[in-house]
Parts: sequence; C-alpha cells; structure tokens
Amino acid sequence: MSTVYVGMSGGVDSALAAALLVEQGHDVVGIYMRNWSQDLPGFKCPWAEDLADAERVAVTLGIDLRVWDCEREYRETVVDYLVDAYRHGLTPNPDVMCNQTVKFGTFAERAFAEGADLVATGHYARVQHGTDGAPARLLRSCDEHKDQTYFMWRVPGAVYNRAVFPIGGYASKAEVRDACAQRGLGIENKPDSDGICFIGPVGLRTFLLDTLERRAGDVVEWETGRVLGRHEGAFLFTVGQRRGLDLGGGPARYVVATDTTENVVYVTADLQCPGLWTRTLSLRDARWISGQAPAEGTYLVRMRHTGPLCQAVVRAQGERATVIFDEPVRTVAPGQSVVAYEGVTCLGGGIVDKEGVA
Repeated sequence: MSTVYVGMSGGVDSALAAALLVEQGHDVVGIYMRNWSQDLPGFKCPWAEDLADAERVAVTLGIDLRVWDCEREYRETVVDYLVDAYRHGLTPNPDVMCNQTVKFGTFAERAFAEGADLVATGHYARVQHGTDGAPARLLRSCDEHKDQTYFMWRVPGAVYNRAVFPIGGYASKAEVRDACAQRGLGIENKPDSDGICFIGPVGLRTFLLDTLERRAGDVVEWETGRVLGRHEGAFLFTVGQRRGLDLGGGPARYVVATDTTENVVYVTADLQCPGLWTRTLSLRDARWISGQAPAEGTYLVRMRHTGPLCQAVVRAQGERATVIFDEPVRTVAPGQSVVAYEGVTCLGGGIVDKEGVA
C-alpha cells in the first residue's frame, strides 16, 4: 500500500481520482492547493466554495484534507508570467507553467518531503512508469477531447515516475461524471471550469486592461499600411484573432502581427495572407520529458489545446527546436506551446519564438 497525496480542487475530476485511489487500497491524503484567493472587479474568487466541495468529498471518502497555501508560487510563476508575456506581445499558456511550477513543483516537492510515495491529480493523462531508473513516459488520455498532455510537457519524466493519473483511462467526461454519481460523491453536476482560473468570467481583456497601462494605438492594414482604426493596447491582441477589433463594419479581418514597442496591430481581410500561414516554427526553451531531445524525424505535433495532431519534421538541439510542415498551416502566436508526440507518447515541446515563423 502506497501513501498518495492527491490534489483536490473541489471539481469532478480530482474527486473521482481520490475515490479511485481509496478503492485501490492506498493511504490517501487530500491536498487543496490554494493558488489564488483574490477577488477581481466583477468576479468573486470561488476558492472558498471549491474548498467546501473538496471537504465534502473528503468526508464522504473518509480521508484527511489539508489546505496548502501556494499563492506566492502561483503569483510569481503563473500570474506574473502571463502579464509579462502579454506586455511583450506574446500569447502565453499559463496552465503549462502552473503544471511545472505548482502542481508538479511546489505540490509534488512538499508531498515527497512529507513522506508521500506518489502524487496524483485529476489530469486527463496517463503515465507509464520507467524501470531501473528510466524516466516515465507521459501518454495521452483515452479521452482525446479532454486530453491535457498539451499542458504537461515541461514536467520531467523523473517527476512523472512518482505520479499517477487515475482518470486517464476514462473515455469521456460523461463517464467520469457517472462514476462520481455511482459513488455518491455529490459533485457530478458541478460545471467544468473554463478559461484561466484566476480570471474567471471577467475575461482576459478586462484583466489585462486593469493590470497593464492602456496605450491607444493604430490598427493598420498589413498589405497597404493604411490606418483602419484604433485600439487600447497592442498587448490585447494575438495572431489569428478576428473578434474584438471594432473596425466598424466591412470585411472580417484577422490579426497578422502585433508590435508592442510601437503599439501597432496589423490586420488583414485576406485569409490567404502569407502572415497567417507558415511551414516552419522556431521554438525556444524546449523541454523533453525523457531528458533527451528526440532524434530528427517525423512526429505528431499539437499547436493548440484540443487542436488537431499534425505530422511534421522536428529538429531539436539543446533548448531550441525547429518544426517543419509539408504544407502550410495556420500560424501560431508567439509564446504558445508546440508539443511533439510519438504515437500516444508525449515527448515534450517548446515555445514559439517572437520571430519564429516563416
């Protein structure tokens, strides 16, 4: 019997993960990570309600639930990271950093220091533990739509060797909800949390406008240099964006590029505009779960969460990687993650460079 510390968020997925671990005979300790408790204008942070839900599940399961304050780490490595990235014209993946620095950083390190054999979460993923000291393999979940390995590529395989994902074998969220109901956990109808958790329904645009200095600037037509309108800050826009341009009618336009130094947003009405397509992506800060870069070859890559898996050649060297497609694909916003797979195995990935498309 192993001692397993399970992260319990008060949601459906982590509730079932805890229940399954109890049924398997483990000594289970529930941990509620209080990552954020600050209210924002127009949004009351639901952390207290989420904690109450986690406590009710823990009582039902007969396990201990502890509250760990992770707010400092979360603010410094997730919130500040997000704000700084947008300030510099990047479109970050905060969930990627949260997994690396909080869920499989602060949480895992403290759990192991307290004597846990394993840590567990409600992630939609699977893991194949290595033998003889080899790093674990991270595998996509059986539910491809809910699969979360796109956000988990920065965590080393050595950490995954001491992690389990009990719900990764479920084929759908409906099955997970049914399993919660069958066990009387009382959580099965709780809605999914969408978007960035600490922003909630306020929305990213409102959060950024309240956090960063508003700077009026021009919206410029990519092909002609003609000024089409004004905006409140180039940091509000991301490559490929169509909504929120407020150009007063005319054809639909798409963001081709942003310049946060000059505070200009470039747009086009031509869906075939070369700026919206690419065959090559240059990645920085590449990380590989095995600890070693894969050999040059053709792999599956995912450029957006729930986006399609596309074949591409991956060339990796050190902390850099280049991804080359046979045919042009829609360009990826700088700052976003591109993740490589070999079959169902998540190999790792990198972050799209500001100047990383061609």
